[in-house]
Amino acid sequence: MRMPWPNLIAAALCLGGCLGGPAASAAGSATPSDRHAEARRDMVTDQLRARGIANEKVLAAMGRVPRHEFVPLPLRLLAYADRPLPIGHDQTISQPYIVAFMTEALKPAPTDRVLEIGTGSGYQAAVLAELVAKVYTIEIVPPLGERARADLARLKYDNVQVRVGDGYEGWPEHAPFDAIIVTCSPEHVPAPLVEQLRDGGRMIIPVGDVRSGQALYLLEKRGAKVVQRAVMPVRFVPMTGRAQGR
Repeated sequence: MRMPWPNLIAAALCLGGCLGGPAASAAGSATPSDRHAEARRDMVTDQLRARGIANEKVLAAMGRVPRHEFVPLPLRLLAYADRPLPIGHDQTISQPYIVAFMTEALKPAPTDRVLEIGTGSGYQAAVLAELVAKVYTIEIVPPLGERARADLARLKYDNVQVRVGDGYEGWPEHAPFDAIIVTCSPEHVPAPLVEQLRDGGRMIIPVGDVRSGQALYLLEKRGAKVVQRAVMPVRFVPMTGRAQGR
């Protein structure tokens, strides 16, 4: 069960207050930067490696990207917790394990060009940017897209291009893509995304709705054929826009 937004803020503020109290005096000299770096190391060890994420480049990327920079300020002390967090506009930043799992499933290569549908906070795009040549990412909620664009630019992720719009149609001007990652759940795999995947490319996408259940699917394009398999049950926000009108 997800903790409601006000309760999360209260928990984060309580944790923040505890950092300066007697129980935390031993860590009182640690800077916020030190604490975030330690939290990332713990995240990689306890949440990712311990649960089967084995790609060392993915683990290293997760250990570098400052997740707290993509989380609303009141929740930054919870940025490296093993849970999704709200980012506003009824959207969330996925828990670190899901980000790592989906990234690893794409088998990212340094020369890849990747399309992401559902920019959200921009965190997933930043992780991919550490691993591939170019990331194209689309966000349908304008305030989130603009905020992600600003945060990615501020953090010098210059190989990420953000577009505000409906991701159902993909980004045909830059196709074909070596990999596609979808971080919102349509009720079926959008045909335009399959068309924009190169031969031999991989797509990871949640499919289904909250009522009937969602599953994360891994697809591989082999000529005119698409091979797909469900890899785990998940719970993502629904894909909106054209996906809801079909």
